[in-house]
Amino acid sequence: MGGAVSAGEDNDELIDNLKEAQYIRTELVEQAFRAIDRADYYLEEFKDNAYKDLAWKHGNIHLSAPCIYSEVMEALDLQPGLSFLNLGSGTGYLSSMVGLILGPFGVNHGVELHSDVIEYAKQKLDFFIKTSDSFDKFEFCEPSFVTGNCLEISPDCTQYDRVYCGAGVQKEHEDYMKNLLKVGGILVMPLEEKLTKITRTGPSAWETKKILAVSFAPLIQPNHTDSGKSRLVHLPPVAVRSLQDLARIAIRGTIKKIIHQEALGRAGDGLKSPPRFKRRRLRRRRMETIVFLDKEVFASRISSPSDDNNNCEDMEEERLEEEEESKPSELKPDPPVNFLREKVLSLPLPDPLKYYLLYYREK
Repeated sequence: MGGAVSAGEDNDELIDNLKEAQYIRTELVEQAFRAIDRADYYLEEFKDNAYKDLAWKHGNIHLSAPCIYSEVMEALDLQPGLSFLNLGSGTGYLSSMVGLILGPFGVNHGVELHSDVIEYAKQKLDFFIKTSDSFDKFEFCEPSFVTGNCLEISPDCTQYDRVYCGAGVQKEHEDYMKNLLKVGGILVMPLEEKLTKITRTGPSAWETKKILAVSFAPLIQPNHTDSGKSRLVHLPPVAVRSLQDLARIAIRGTIKKIIHQEALGRAGDGLKSPPRFKRRRLRRRRMETIVFLDKEVFASRISSPSDDNNNCEDMEEERLEEEEESKPSELKPDPPVNFLREKVLSLPLPDPLKYYLLYYREK
């Protein structure tokens, strides 16, 4: 499923294309998409396909197409402090983007059927927290993942402000999904081949909106034990933040304010560093046609009539690109500095406390 927008050469260009096609419409969603590189959630040998608007599956690992995720994020109408439940949380890519919007006082839970995918998601989450500069630009609501079938959630679980299901929901399970919502909450799920948004407007009142035609694999039905009893899925408890966590959030916020004030001071003294620009390669885009065959998606390129006339121009563009890339390295911009991490590491504190402030989770 996918292929609604042309491929990008990097994550930013993919987001530009999604914005241009009106799949990304709000600033909060755009910021979250730009903060997390989609390629980081691919296996190394498949990263060449990361910026195509297509779904990816390898074994139990699965990512929906970017246009689907952007429609889901927009439909959920996310706000800081809300609770979110991701049914079929997979690689954790969507849950991590949601966590950037929910902030430190939100709730971010995921249920995934396959234990190997849970392990993969935890590895990707650790990588994001420890290496991404984007992590320090947000106050993050870290997702918690549990293994189990999302159709077997314990009936005494809490209800959520926002729920998403990443597999096709059979009509007989619609009420089950609705009951996971608080009043005023929003549920987004594939229902009867349509991505559907359901808002709970009262204890037994609902508003339903069909968003997009989609094709998802159906939910896997529970496999009961020999005794005939189901294996109930117990979601993480919704706990109040500890005083230690609240202190960490406050300290990080104070350091960010200090860095911002220092940056303003340097700018006022005329010492503002010149902006760094990312060189973007210019290519002529050819239209893509998407072919559906037995629910498989194939992309092929159709050359426009002017392509043959522009071959010489394309060759000249490629030659100029190669010349630019071969210029001396001193002309290339330095990598951006993560001032928050530099400031924390310079504090006269024991290393374990520094790592805690950085949100490193060393074992």
